[in-house]
Amino acid sequence: MEIDVIIPLYKPGRELFRLLDMLSRQTVHIRRIILMNTEEKYFEQLVYGNRSLEKYKNIIEVSHLSKREFDHGRTRRTAVKKSSADIFVMMTQDAVPCDETLIEKLTAPFINDAGGRLAVTYARQLADENSSVLERFTRRFNYPENSCVKSAEDVDRLGIRAFFCSNVCAAYRRDIYDRLGGFVHRTIFNEDMIYAADAVRAGYSIAYVAEAQVLHSHNYTCRQQLKRNFDLGVSQAEHPEIFAGVPSEREGLRLVREATEYLRKNKLIREMLYFYLQCISKYTGYFLGRHYKRLPKKIILMLTANQDYWR
Repeated sequence: MEIDVIIPLYKPGRELFRLLDMLSRQTVHIRRIILMNTEEKYFEQLVYGNRSLEKYKNIIEVSHLSKREFDHGRTRRTAVKKSSADIFVMMTQDAVPCDETLIEKLTAPFINDAGGRLAVTYARQLADENSSVLERFTRRFNYPENSCVKSAEDVDRLGIRAFFCSNVCAAYRRDIYDRLGGFVHRTIFNEDMIYAADAVRAGYSIAYVAEAQVLHSHNYTCRQQLKRNFDLGVSQAEHPEIFAGVPSEREGLRLVREATEYLRKNKLIREMLYFYLQCISKYTGYFLGRHYKRLPKKIILMLTANQDYWR
């Protein structure tokens, strides 16, 4: 089974070397690492005078594109076309494998999939040591300790979570990917969940592999949460065929209830107040994103985290 890893880059820092180092130490062989870099000048700034990439030169392939060319769906589609591996793994530049068995554990369910109906697996994301209390709780909420397999039978029970998948670290079976038509050509966000939803509705399944773990977390401000959730709302509004019947609000309310109980028990009152501010920011962004067609473009450009998408 051949495996390639695909990583979109934008203004990469030294964390990229840490990621590449961990990938080079994996217990299963990675044939190629395909880097899709946005804006060549930032990549050149990183590697100029630095010989750290030389030891990976036999497996790395770098392609450059402009910021205006970047799209969450199209850029990944282009990268996949550069791969002929049986399995390709999508990652982000800020995700770091927790150990040398990440790829082995992430791809193991494909080997054990006797029916050949498993389309994608995704890893557990753990918050790093610098993360806030709220970020650590949210990571545990979205990425619990127990693995699971999701299919069309689970949509009524799980709602939007049945389609949940993250390209921060996810592995795809190439033949199913081609059969389904790949990632959506153009989207501001959510290309992973859009693909996962198509797969589930086509009769395939998605596996969450809690044993495969990466460090990945962000301490977003309220403004950043608003912008991120605005783009999330836009992506859902642009794909009503997927998201109209499975609204996200139910899952958001469950997060609020569980986080409130956790913060109350631990007497984290200040964190609770900030959590509610974040919730207001998230929902405001999400609501406005869902109704972006009613907004002037000037307002949209103020709310979005990806202005080039609108240009």
